[in-house]
Amino acid sequence: MRAAAFTELTGPDGVSIVERPTPDPGPGDAVVDVAACAINRHDLWILEGDSAMVEADDLPFVTGLDVAGEVRAVGEDVTAVAPGDRVLLCPNETCGTCRFCREGPENLCRSFSLYHGGLAEAALVEADRLVHLPASVAFTTAAALPTAYMTAFHMLRRADVGPGDLVFVPGATGGVGVAAVQLADVFGARTVGTSSSADKLAAVEALGLDHAIQGTDPEEIEAAVLEIGRPDAVLNHLGGVYTGLGLDVLRRGGRMVVCGRTAGSHSEIDIPDLFLQHKRIVGSTMGTQTDLETLVDLVAAGEVAPEIDETYPLDATSEAFAAMQNRESVGKLVVRS
Repeated sequence: MRAAAFTELTGPDGVSIVERPTPDPGPGDAVVDVAACAINRHDLWILEGDSAMVEADDLPFVTGLDVAGEVRAVGEDVTAVAPGDRVLLCPNETCGTCRFCREGPENLCRSFSLYHGGLAEAALVEADRLVHLPASVAFTTAAALPTAYMTAFHMLRRADVGPGDLVFVPGATGGVGVAAVQLADVFGARTVGTSSSADKLAAVEALGLDHAIQGTDPEEIEAAVLEIGRPDAVLNHLGGVYTGLGLDVLRRGGRMVVCGRTAGSHSEIDIPDLFLQHKRIVGSTMGTQTDLETLVDLVAAGEVAPEIDETYPLDATSEAFAAMQNRESVGKLVVRS
């Protein structure tokens, strides 16, 4: 089978199409013929050499978390899926035995990790991590869900967002940002989003963004947000200066959920404001398989339509990463096998 492998950690030019043996399933496994696999900032960090999880000795490395396709074969003792089933992979990898796996939620697992291997014509996965897809949900649509939409959905739940709430989404035009805007609408909340691009903001407004703020200067953004109102919640997938900004604009008792570091791994915050105003900062990674199942149901019911900016054939995977690196897209980039 063919796979789009990272052969150098140098950015998009480090992607090569390689031949690999088609995997056979072991006990508890399934092999999925991959129809579509979305790419994420997580993958790009690896490709740029900005992730400690992959080093030169690990090359060639095949990434790809968000696998949608059809089951080709299953191993012994697999009853949850069968050959021919349409499925979507929940990319969470957990130990299944620690306190957090027993009591939940599963993404608190002490050994929590993520699946990689979906940028290929076939993927070997844990069968129990597969979610059934109804015929009404296209593979390309489904592949957009696991990382961006599951992450945003879990963040909204952790922020206790409800009808009428005002939610601030810095960086509203990326994968998680777009998902947060669309899903906040499902929760009955209003949204404020930012971007440096007027065109991108217009695209997200068409997807349901209520208030658009163009700019990157934290002081200017803060003033613009406060003109709209103090948010009940902030969904922060950027980190860096946006953490302090998010806290500054939050209402008394407001909640900020942080899931990323695109704008920086370290932030400065006003500690007295945090405790005197009873604000909360919550960390969040991915979501749960139940979250993903709920999202599939929402898509099937027509409640949300994942935004896909562009699809690429497997041979053009490097072009997909170049588009992500250049910040050209609004919504998800999906590779088709």
